[in-house]
Amino acid sequence: MFKTLAFVSSLLLLLLSCNEKKKPSLTGDEPVEIADFINSFELVKPTYEMSDTVLGKKENDSLLVSYKIFTQFVPDSVLKKEFGKNLKPKIYLMKRVEADKQETYLFVKTINADKTVIFILCFDNDKKFMAAMPLLKDDGLASTTQVCGIDRRYSIYKTTFLKRPDGSVTEGREVSVFNADAKKFMLIMTDALDDKVLEVINPIDNLTRKNKYAADYVKDKMNIVSIRDGAKTDKINFFIHFDKNKGECTGEIKGTASLTKPNVAVFRQTGESCVLQLNFTTTSVTIKEMEPCGSHRGIKCSFDGSYPRKKDTAKAKRK
Repeated sequence: MFKTLAFVSSLLLLLLSCNEKKKPSLTGDEPVEIADFINSFELVKPTYEMSDTVLGKKENDSLLVSYKIFTQFVPDSVLKKEFGKNLKPKIYLMKRVEADKQETYLFVKTINADKTVIFILCFDNDKKFMAAMPLLKDDGLASTTQVCGIDRRYSIYKTTFLKRPDGSVTEGREVSVFNADAKKFMLIMTDALDDKVLEVINPIDNLTRKNKYAADYVKDKMNIVSIRDGAKTDKINFFIHFDKNKGECTGEIKGTASLTKPNVAVFRQTGESCVLQLNFTTTSVTIKEMEPCGSHRGIKCSFDGSYPRKKDTAKAKRK
């Protein structure tokens, strides 16, 4: 009798395990069902919010989705608009928000060597793709903080906070909604950020400047290269801010460069392709972008440029 019960129990367990659906892999090339793709995103209730610090966060590979599977459900043109035709960024699952028996919103993080973009995707009640919108990406400015998300009314928002040289903070806000009839996200409200900066804050201004090239190299108040001593004699700290074409293209970066020659320093950004070369003379510094630093500047310009050395008035007075 005991043997019979044990056999029946084992048989039931075997049948249950056979009927249990195997969780599909999203990292391979095999097609998956749209329901499995959507349900792989963790469900959260609005308000769901994130700040731009998430752009630099290292993602778990268990959340990775292959490009082939992602583009099985989302047109590849969505990614190509941001990354170009020949790049295939890594794609990571984030969260899922479901409107009441209407749309489903998916958040994905996409990364290539020098650019990170978070998209919001919309699928209708029949799990059909409807629209996508880039929601968050690095604006290249150290003086701003971005916060975005989706609220309880399923409005998608992004707020940008700008810290001014005097310490005051101003903000701008954009609000969009999904329009089912038009099958796209539509901007419904803009509170423009008054982002006109009159003077750049130099975050390394108080560091020592014993190195012979440690100085400020300035075109004007909005275009500056500041050089200060590094922790070792073969290192320099630097800060670069530029504003070209009357604010149409800006960039800003701070870091530590290594002296490869007495008058040449090279900066390499960990985890990115960004490489800058700084060539010094006694009267100027020339910046050359050796590999693209797109996450620190506008897409249509570069850090390339020459800056005249500013006279050290304090030293001149001491003489």
